[in-house]
Amino acid sequence: MGGRVAKRVRGSGCPAAVPLTNSRLSVRRKELGLHRAITRRDFLNGVALTVSGALLSPREALGLRVAEAPLGAAPYPPALTGLRGSPDGSFEVAHALRDGMFWETARSAADSGESYDLVVVGAGISGLAAAWYFRKAAGPSARILILDNHDDFGGHARRNEFQVGRRTLIGYGGTFAIDSPAPYSAAASALVAELGVDVARWEHMFDRGLYARLGMGAAVFFDRETFGADRLLRAPVAGGQGGMGGAVSGKGAADPWPAFLAQAPLSEVARRDIGRLVREPTDYLPGLDDGSKKAGLARMSYADFLVTSAGCHPDVLPFFQARPHSLYGLGIDAVSALDAWGLGLPGFAGLKLSSTVGPGMGLDARPGQRSPFLHFPDGNATLARLLVQRLIPRAVPGRRVDEVAMGRADYTRLDEPGPARLRLNSTVVRVRHVGGAAAVEVGYARGGQLERVRAQSCVLACWSSVIPYLCPELPQAQREALAYETKVPIVYTNVVLRNWTSFHALRVSQAHCPGSFHTSVDLDIPVRVGSYRPARKPEEPIVVHMMRTPCLPGQPARDQHRAGRRELFATSFATFERNVREQLARMLGASGFDPVRDVLALTVNRWPHGYAYQYNSLWDPFWVDGGALPCVAARQPFGRIAIANSDAAAYAYTDAAIDQAHRAVGELLRHPAAPGRGASP
Repeated sequence: MGGRVAKRVRGSGCPAAVPLTNSRLSVRRKELGLHRAITRRDFLNGVALTVSGALLSPREALGLRVAEAPLGAAPYPPALTGLRGSPDGSFEVAHALRDGMFWETARSAADSGESYDLVVVGAGISGLAAAWYFRKAAGPSARILILDNHDDFGGHARRNEFQVGRRTLIGYGGTFAIDSPAPYSAAASALVAELGVDVARWEHMFDRGLYARLGMGAAVFFDRETFGADRLLRAPVAGGQGGMGGAVSGKGAADPWPAFLAQAPLSEVARRDIGRLVREPTDYLPGLDDGSKKAGLARMSYADFLVTSAGCHPDVLPFFQARPHSLYGLGIDAVSALDAWGLGLPGFAGLKLSSTVGPGMGLDARPGQRSPFLHFPDGNATLARLLVQRLIPRAVPGRRVDEVAMGRADYTRLDEPGPARLRLNSTVVRVRHVGGAAAVEVGYARGGQLERVRAQSCVLACWSSVIPYLCPELPQAQREALAYETKVPIVYTNVVLRNWTSFHALRVSQAHCPGSFHTSVDLDIPVRVGSYRPARKPEEPIVVHMMRTPCLPGQPARDQHRAGRRELFATSFATFERNVREQLARMLGASGFDPVRDVLALTVNRWPHGYAYQYNSLWDPFWVDGGALPCVAARQPFGRIAIANSDAAAYAYTDAAIDQAHRAVGELLRHPAAPGRGASP
């Protein structure tokens, strides 16, 4: 997603891992290349962290894992492959805190003797923006410490780098672009501009027609577990995710749907009903006015609309089930029909709905003006780098956008003494007022030790759901509001291929895969920044992006997200790798793709705590009927502690993260004892 960052159970929208019988396991491993190392770098899923027992018991200590750099090299997290995103070592302490086990064995925190004007918990876009706003108001000498539990900064705005010979390839491991369903606010727009980012550059950066000039376009991959046969078909119309909406061909062009449906491995009744949906405008809610239709659509799922209102056979559901995955992390069983209309899914042309927003309509689905768009090769990780460069110039070379985007950040300098410091691999476990609320004490676990620092103020720019465990002195009502936030799990997998001749032979540049482990497969977006050039010839190496959003169809939305999160924590890198190789082989094997030969490197960006949860008219009565929003109660300041994250807006985009940072810093600056009090952030 623009400011946000995805999978399925067989036949219903969330497929499980591809099973292999024991008799075939050894053969399949060799066929898929699972017996071979696919990169010169270690996968670095983590190694056991040895601790002295100062923080945890030996049993708990053995559960902590941290990423490690290749021997003889300085740590450079963007170049690590294997299981990334939230890797082993980044969450175990937080889980022990959640489960009530941490303080049973933790010893007293050592006082570091450090004192700051501001401590920020979380080095994502919101946390970095909060530090930037604070220093802008308080002055360049303001002492700021940013703490993060990961080994890299940027939060979900994560950069993946790969070296293929002398060529560097860059992929986005999370937040996709400067993009939002609504225009950026004045504050967010100003921050982007002050960082030197000119969104008007996009058309000059993007080779929009590259794949089209090569005769390539969108496709749909039907898998045999869900549809009875493996089949890759060109999509019937242009558009995102295979263009499977209700649009028709251009004037004078032949209708592509009959040919597509004739080849699709669908039952005859499913072909008939899908053809009717996309080609025959029918009013499935006759006798109702526009407002009544929208009110009704807001209270039924798209799956229910298709079967109950449009009279479709249930066989059509697997074809559409995963369409909302990339935006909602849910299938059509848990997304309203009103949102499906706003997203352009078929079946609504005959309803003659006005372009106005309906009650409880999701933010992604609302008609209106979007923000400007710009995508860097690493997504919004470039924005994170620019913020770090402004805060800690010694750590990020250059200053102009192109220099920062292409430079190699020096992670060893992030926490050197200076006005602003960024401390990674540091999981915050306690934030509380001390000295009669004259200061804030922040305790964190790092390297098996528990340490504490003091600050005049603190911004909690971490996930809302973890804040009640960090700050138990918050009012109970606020703690409950914070706990309402349930992150949407998602996976962004980057696969480096030796070349993309197999895609070219099939004339496919992207595929929607409604029944597969990853529900989307896309060749890298051809973007030029500074010295970086995308792959332009099929014979060149390329990054392929694959997305998975684990969910549990049939359950309420937030329960589905919790189930998906549990699944991600339980899924090994080996399982991800096997499914990636299997899916690509089945999709592309007819054109000569060989996973043993063609897969060079693989990075799985696993985000069990991914998108911010956006309210849903099917599950959140206050959203459709009107009422107080939990995110508003959750983000209230508490003394010298403020809260900033996209959760605080219930809006999973970068501009929300920036806006909430701006608000939070403004609240702190209005505190009577704040540095630079009265200054605008």
